[in-house]
Amino acid sequence: MKKIFFAICVILCFMNMKCSDDDTVNGIDPDNLLIGSWADPIYNGEETTFKKVANLPEEDYGVLFKANGDFVERSSGWCGTPPLVFFDSNGTWQLDETLIKITQEQYPSSYAWRIVSLTANELVVKRELTEQEQDHRELMSLFDEIYQLSISVSCTNAVDWTFTAYGSKACGGPQGYIAYSKKIDTATFLQKIEEYYNLEKAFNIKWNIVSTCDLVQSPKEIVCENGFPVSKN
Repeated sequence: MKKIFFAICVILCFMNMKCSDDDTVNGIDPDNLLIGSWADPIYNGEETTFKKVANLPEEDYGVLFKANGDFVERSSGWCGTPPLVFFDSNGTWQLDETLIKITQEQYPSSYAWRIVSLTANELVVKRELTEQEQDHRELMSLFDEIYQLSISVSCTNAVDWTFTAYGSKACGGPQGYIAYSKKIDTATFLQKIEEYYNLEKAFNIKWNIVSTCDLVQSPKEIVCENGFPVSKN
């Protein structure tokens, strides 16, 4: 009888150890609480709160941090139009103090989350711009300045308008052409155009950006429509 009891104890102990191993993969790892599956996101401004789950949901958003550095994001993509079809995007993750750096095969290919708080059952993160995203935001901020200058005067007479090339495609040539009024401070405007060209060229080199090699066609004329300049090819 004692032998039978001992055998049962051994079996139960083995089963308990097996369950603990599973918990380490899909549940709670005492050495790294981040490892495991997280779902049921609650969005509050810039912060997102996740709950620890045993496995990723079949038809809902969730993320999985594996102990070997693999990362899985289950989502329905950017469209969000019913019926939703959820799929997995694979990638890798790296923890740098409280910053989770994520690299994926899908867009966006690189982004980061700052851990606000982390417990065994709850993860609160805040989206943090990567260096590339910060550089791109600087680029877009400058372009917005250029665009606002270009439309600062209402287009009522096409004779007062002209255009210039702007930007630098990674493969060469401008990104496009932008119309502007001759009545604005053209020196400042064209200086910003040159600054944008140099900034985008440096951005392309720094981040190994690729682009199509087709040449953007120059407009033949500018016409005024509803107070705005319209390029005609």
